Amino acid sequence: MTKATRIGLLGTGPWAARTHAPALAAHPEVEFSGVWGRRPDAAAGIAAEYGTRAYGDVDALFAASDAVAVALPPDVQAPLAVRAAAAGCHLLLDKPVATSVAGAREVALAAEKAQVASVVFCTLRFAEETAPWVEEQAEAGGWYLARAHWLGALFTPGSTSAYAASPWRREKGALWDVGPHVLSVLLPVLGDVTEVVAAPGPDDTRQLALRHAGGAASSALLSLSAPAAASDVGLTLHGDRGVVSLPRWGDAVASFASAVTALLTAARTGTPHPCDARFGLRLTEILTQAESGTTEP
Repeated sequence: MTKATRIGLLGTGPWAARTHAPALAAHPEVEFSGVWGRRPDAAAGIAAEYGTRAYGDVDALFAASDAVAVALPPDVQAPLAVRAAAAGCHLLLDKPVATSVAGAREVALAAEKAQVASVVFCTLRFAEETAPWVEEQAEAGGWYLARAHWLGALFTPGSTSAYAASPWRREKGALWDVGPHVLSVLLPVLGDVTEVVAAPGPDDTRQLALRHAGGAASSALLSLSAPAAASDVGLTLHGDRGVVSLPRWGDAVASFASAVTALLTAARTGTPHPCDARFGLRLTEILTQAESGTTEP
């Protein structure tokens, strides 16, 4: 019988409590080794619910773990991920890895130096419905244009979402929160981004125009402030095979469990996953260029 991999959880917010913790506790190849958070009471509550230990010292959790899953704001995540890698822990990171290129680069370099595996949890690359679709379209090729929109009502008056109070989302908006999801599909299917132009819209809305290494163009309309009745997510590809659309997806816990399995596979085989810390760095580079409105990232 293969020994279970000890994975600790960093974070105690709704994403950690609703997605990370249940997936780690239920995964057949994982020993849920503990929880650390900036709110000790919340860490204790999650630990009690899943029969593990709350840690007041994050370095002690690193020492008790083979890997860590991080559910923290990006610029809190990045320096802790560097410390975890230095302690020999494999990294299951949230997107974006960081909101500065320097921060994301430090994470990627730390993972490489420590020779630990890394996976960035971009949901669409791990959801049962969308992950094989992305691989199929990337293999097919022949795409000319792509159009994406991610219109959420997180910040709309009356929103009851637990994520509406997130300070970093309030500060950075849709570009940084849902932009990584869209890019995580566009890059493997159309190729790396060679040019990006961003235009602001109402509230946190941003519209991106992208050019890709394979010659295709794409656009992405991103918002967390859309009217609730207008909320919608979609991505279509146009090319030699006609028009195809990204499937709907669900079950964040199952998607995260797939990311856990991907990390375990990368750690066991030594083969980097396509959504590793280097990919997370590339996403941060593109988003930084989009935020500044400049081109040629």
